[in-house]
Amino acid sequence: MSKKSIIARQAKRERMVAKYAEKRKQLKEAGDYEALDKLPKNSSPVRLKNRCMLTGRPKGYMRMFGVSRVAFRKMALAGKIPGVTKASW
Repeated sequence: MSKKSIIARQAKRERMVAKYAEKRKQLKEAGDYEALDKLPKNSSPVRLKNRCMLTGRPKGYMRMFGVSRVAFRKMALAGKIPGVTKASW
């Protein structure tokens, strides 16, 4: 599990990206890069990192499910993900 401060920082960035998305889009279309430069750095979507929704783990993220490989395996073995079964041949 990640530190709570790291998870909170990521959530703050997500809120800022959503808040400034429309303004960033307008400034880019207008070509006003000086005004774009004055916006907060954390309002840029490039600064977001994919993290597991359950644990906050940044590595091994499975985009289709929104969780890390570790959390995915636990949930799959517990039968919490419909349609996913353990392979055997």
